[in-house]
Amino acid sequence: MEWVGDNCSAGRQLLCVVVNVTESTNNSSRISMGQDRGKYDFYIGLGLAISSSIFIGGSFILKKKGLLRLARKGQCRAGQGGHAYLKEWLWWAGLLSMAAGEGANFAAYAFAPATLVTPLGALSVLVSAVLSSYFLTERLNLHGKLGCLLSILGSTTMVIHAPKEEEISSLKHMAAKLVDPGFVLFATFVIIIALIFIFVVGPRHGQTNIMVYITICSVIGALSVSCVKGLGIAIKEAIAGRSVAGNPLAWVLLLGLIACVSTQINYLNKALDIFNTSLVTPIYYVFFTTSVLSCSAILFKEWEHMGTDDIIGTLSGFLTIIVGIFLLHAFKDLNVSLSTLAVSIRKEARPGPAANGAAAHGSYELLQSDSTDVDMPFDSLSRRNGALTAS
Repeated sequence: MEWVGDNCSAGRQLLCVVVNVTESTNNSSRISMGQDRGKYDFYIGLGLAISSSIFIGGSFILKKKGLLRLARKGQCRAGQGGHAYLKEWLWWAGLLSMAAGEGANFAAYAFAPATLVTPLGALSVLVSAVLSSYFLTERLNLHGKLGCLLSILGSTTMVIHAPKEEEISSLKHMAAKLVDPGFVLFATFVIIIALIFIFVVGPRHGQTNIMVYITICSVIGALSVSCVKGLGIAIKEAIAGRSVAGNPLAWVLLLGLIACVSTQINYLNKALDIFNTSLVTPIYYVFFTTSVLSCSAILFKEWEHMGTDDIIGTLSGFLTIIVGIFLLHAFKDLNVSLSTLAVSIRKEARPGPAANGAAAHGSYELLQSDSTDVDMPFDSLSRRNGALTAS
């Protein structure tokens, strides 16, 4: 094989060319196969992430239906300390659906970049809101419908611009990433911030400031996603026939995941118990996803091979999802629809008296006369617990 490359003599050029073409073809084939495999993994991860959102969103509906059935039967409710829901098959179906969703989400991190999987978790909120309007007769107002539309558009944008290839393929590669100085500095900073909030800020301001417990959950969440990613890679290696049980990194990642998830559950429950769910959910989503995206950029370096247009598209999609989740939660108790909006527009378009306080009286008369155009008159609306409801 001394004829290959620069050692080719004048009389052996033809053979050298044939050998070089063969090696070049083999290299090109391997690169092409690797790219195809990366694309297949991307779409597998995408499918798992979407199915996870469907299962998790549906689980809330099944559990709620089960609890409502128990309430109609006169059973002791869960909020009053009862455990009759353990005998309700709908509740168990919701629990199994939740388990399937979390399992699919866990597996998605093994195939697709965290930059894609984490933001798509917002779809579970969308699925839950849509199914609630159909199966629980909960009203999805105009803001909620716009929020759902924006969440879908933002998710689609992120899927289009997300990195398609996986940067880490083995535990050995994962170990090299974990000792990278940039990630060590980031992890140290996250742990210090979490400890300060847990032992110093939390006892003083946790009961009054919504950001305290959410910050703890969010920064710890970045580390938990990293552990999930590493364990997903370990599972893929185990399925491929490689021995991972004797690798200390796999056990470190497992213990780290248990510690992180336990901390998240603890402080997220505290936040939900103290503050309104419609505030906790969107704020937690924004902070948690931002933390995970920052960790992914530092640890997995998923952004290095993305073009400027893909980075802008990913960030734009993320911001669009944020706006959609905000509209879906912040105004969900307001009775706003296209019919009431049309009445309001007509009211504002008509000129009214403008002197000596007559404007307010005239507006009331216009509102009262226009109320006959809709099913629910405006003068029958009253404000209760910060929301517009029928009196």
